[in-house]
Amino acid sequence: MIEIIYAVIGLVLGGGVAYFVLNKLNLSKGIQIIDEAKQKAEQIKKEKLLQAKEKFIELKIEHEKVINNRNKEVENAHQRVKQKENTLNQKLAEVNRKDKELTKGGEDITQQRNVLQKKQEEVNTAHQKQVEQLEVIAQLSADEARGQLVEALKDEAKTEALSIIQETIDEAKLTATQEAKKIVIQTIQRTATEQAIENAVSVFNIESDAIKGRIIGREGRNIRAIEAATGVDIVVDDTPEAIILSCFDSVRREIARLSLHKLVTDGRIHPARIEEVVQKTTKDIEDEIIQIGKKTTIDLGIHGLHPELIKMVGRMRYRSSYGQNLLQHSRETANMCATMASELGLNVKLAKRAGLLHDIGKVSADDPETPHAIIGMKLAEKHGEHADVINAIGAHHDEIEMNCMISPIIQVCDGVSGARPGARHQMADSYINRIKELEETALGYPGVTKSYAIQAGRELRVVVESEKVSDADASTLAFEISDKIQKEMTYPGQVKVTVIRETRAISYAK
Repeated sequence: MIEIIYAVIGLVLGGGVAYFVLNKLNLSKGIQIIDEAKQKAEQIKKEKLLQAKEKFIELKIEHEKVINNRNKEVENAHQRVKQKENTLNQKLAEVNRKDKELTKGGEDITQQRNVLQKKQEEVNTAHQKQVEQLEVIAQLSADEARGQLVEALKDEAKTEALSIIQETIDEAKLTATQEAKKIVIQTIQRTATEQAIENAVSVFNIESDAIKGRIIGREGRNIRAIEAATGVDIVVDDTPEAIILSCFDSVRREIARLSLHKLVTDGRIHPARIEEVVQKTTKDIEDEIIQIGKKTTIDLGIHGLHPELIKMVGRMRYRSSYGQNLLQHSRETANMCATMASELGLNVKLAKRAGLLHDIGKVSADDPETPHAIIGMKLAEKHGEHADVINAIGAHHDEIEMNCMISPIIQVCDGVSGARPGARHQMADSYINRIKELEETALGYPGVTKSYAIQAGRELRVVVESEKVSDADASTLAFEISDKIQKEMTYPGQVKVTVIRETRAISYAK
């Protein structure tokens, strides 16, 4: 709008007049703007002053409130201090009063103490006179009489103590024997057993004798290849429709038997095919061994066993001890150990674990001269078994000292499983020869009149002449006989040697 006015004036008045008019207009407009700005500034100033006054008043009121609160707190604290001061003054007055009473009573106590002391001195004097009179009458001093009384009491107490100890021991032995018999009988009765007989030979049945020639091969090359690949002696004789496989290792015998079955069924029998079949059969047997080990641990409820130990448990299936299948024996021992540990309130899982692994050293390929209990102990330690399990394995034939409660349980259950009728089978001739040799070992000592091997050779009873062998010599003789048996004889388990010395006095009444 202003620009339009400027343009009109410029057109009307011309150049110079127009310029003057415009300057005037600009000046008046600037003055007007300045006045308006001053008015607005005054208005804003007044508003800010009012706000500042209001804020000051608010702060002043708050400050006064704070000061009043602090004054009240100070007043309250002052009142509390006054109350405490009054209380302390009262207590101090009470203490002063009691102190005066005690001071007064202390004089009375001192007097009473003096009177008591005098009476005590009179009593001691009278007692001393009585003691002197008694010493004159008894012709003993007080110390001597006291010593005699103490000695008499000692002897009496010792006799009573020995009597009580002997009664306790007898009662404990009777109770322990009865409880032990009860637990062992219950364990045997509650454990179901199976009987198994293993031999050192296996029989491979064939349909006809014509197959024998194919197994032997040209110039015996097939049978030599089988023996070289399996490590088993193959006996082909006049036995009709049968081939004998002979080897102490039942795993190798089983590999040879299965390999022969596959070769005969397939019909292709030559050295290359024999090696191929034996390798495949060996792999299958190894897988089967692992499965047997896993199944055994699952059946017994044993968890966390090292894979190498599981494999060795499976190998027990193909191992026998005195005709008794080792895996069956270990399972039976584990079940009996669990039952016995439960009856005794011990750790059932550890007992069952140790029972299964106690003969693990028998399937190890380590040094055969080392006792299997020591080998098994080292294997269990190597594969992180519990310390009690390790000790039970190593101590079940007394190779090391027992230091846990489950160790004797493993030893007992191992003996029960091995001594069970029908568990182990030996040739009658070798059994009789061993019994005779056991008896003759004892008869070779001077003073021995008779010797009897009982309990299938597990105990040797030796009867000696009482005139030639004393009680002390009997203990020495038992040790020497057991040491000689241990060094010179081979026997399962352990042999108990009992020396019997008897003295008889005979008289006739006529």
